[in-house]
Amino acid sequence: MKKLVVGEFLTLDGVMQAPGYPEEDTEGGFKYGGWQIQYGDAEGGKIIGEFIAGVDALLLGRVTYQIFAAYFPNAPEDDPIVNKLNSMPKYVVSTTLERVEWNNSMLIKKNVEEEVAKLKQKPGSGFLQVIGSGKLAQYLMKAGLVDEYFLMIHPLVLGSGKRLFDNGVGPMNLKLVDSKTTDSGVVILTYQPQSK
Repeated sequence: MKKLVVGEFLTLDGVMQAPGYPEEDTEGGFKYGGWQIQYGDAEGGKIIGEFIAGVDALLLGRVTYQIFAAYFPNAPEDDPIVNKLNSMPKYVVSTTLERVEWNNSMLIKKNVEEEVAKLKQKPGSGFLQVIGSGKLAQYLMKAGLVDEYFLMIHPLVLGSGKRLFDNGVGPMNLKLVDSKTTDSGVVILTYQPQSK
């Protein structure tokens, strides 16, 4: 059975909104987009590369899918992470999209819990990763389908923005199974639900 892993860039106060670039997600008047970039370093890149190497497939919400699908097919091909993301299966949960066009993408429009449970049963040695996709991640947490959290916590407090552990998520008890710190002060924590 595949693990379902929620992997997220977070600030110290739990904000996950728009880590990549300023216009990534301005919903709610969010003006701090691109906050994650200043913390990039070789050690963090190595850890993320090792993490991505274990991913068999992505599970994405509509917004994250659209951001990724606009970027990765045209990204530099000499980046091994880009090549892996472009080639691996991608499952997109959306009730509004009619089709998905990024290579190896499949649409899930209904019966999300049942479909995700089926994906977790597929053969393979890697895991199923949710990245970004805040509403989807919260839905999967509430449904008890998340097996692990890979949280990259940045030494930054923004005070506003969308948060991963919000909107009625919890209570939940987690067990710390790994921790690392990068040269730029990013703490990478891996947790598993206590009941798993």
